[in-house]
Amino acid sequence: MTPNRKIWHRLRQAEHGAALLTVLLIVAVMAIVSANAIERLTLATRLAQSSSAINQTRHFQLAAEALALRRIDTLTATSRSQVTLEGGWLDRPYALPLPNGGSAELRITDSGNCFNLNSLVSDAAAGIPAQRPIAIEQFMALMLALGLPREQASRISGVAVDWIDADQTTSSDGAEDSVYANSAMPFLTGDRPLTDASEIRAMAGVTTAHWSRLSPWLCALPTSDLSPINANTLLPEQAPLLQMLLPGKIDPAHARAHIAARPANGYGRMERFWQEAARDGTPPVGDVASQVKLTTRWFRLRTRIRVGDATLTASSLIDAGENNQAARVVRRAWSPEL
Repeated sequence: MTPNRKIWHRLRQAEHGAALLTVLLIVAVMAIVSANAIERLTLATRLAQSSSAINQTRHFQLAAEALALRRIDTLTATSRSQVTLEGGWLDRPYALPLPNGGSAELRITDSGNCFNLNSLVSDAAAGIPAQRPIAIEQFMALMLALGLPREQASRISGVAVDWIDADQTTSSDGAEDSVYANSAMPFLTGDRPLTDASEIRAMAGVTTAHWSRLSPWLCALPTSDLSPINANTLLPEQAPLLQMLLPGKIDPAHARAHIAARPANGYGRMERFWQEAARDGTPPVGDVASQVKLTTRWFRLRTRIRVGDATLTASSLIDAGENNQAARVVRRAWSPEL
């Protein structure tokens, strides 16, 4: 083979090698693009399936609310004069099977047996900044019963009042906009009633430890009324609420024993509840006397619904109404579990 032919042969081999390398690079790039496209398609499919499942859980949640409303209407219709624990409905888990292996669990509780933070300011919804001393006293008494130092309890009640009222006058131990505006992440007070008790976590001086201790006892009802405690549904472990009503007049052991001694069919008359409740035997008068009820207006429905890989927890506040009105949902909060 002549030198020219050898050079030509080597050039052809080099071209073939370059072409093969180019083809391999193109194949590799196409493989990467295809894998990325398949991954995106798979992710999009999973997101679509997850979105569909979440939408299903929300529809099932609405169905659960409808069942709860019927249950509450039946409960309150049984006796308009009182709501008791007969039937074991309080915080009882109701399990419902759903299609395709899904499930739902419903729990109904008395949402009036708590401290209503919105009661700290009378007529808060109307924007009238009028502190309610009796509510502040009850809030303080509850926090002291739960073991908070008096100084911290006074601070928390003060900042809560200032958060809810519509003015910028700082109350004792309180905090208005000027305090929050100078924080690392500036913001302003709500100047309105709370929609959820968890809003207290944003208030000056309220720590995670405070919230952990107080959260089971607090609520934010859509009214500025004093907490409508139902004497027929209080549980012995809720004795601090009775101490809240009678600050300094009843100790924890007496409060638990008094609640545990309740007649199985309810008190029937308020006089039976107050009898021997206070140490001095004197029943309260005025606002506290009318605050305690034998009926329940506010109920809380908690649901946990699972459909496929999607799980939804929800909390619904139900107003059982007055004057024979039908129960209705006034607030709901949904939270998908990831």
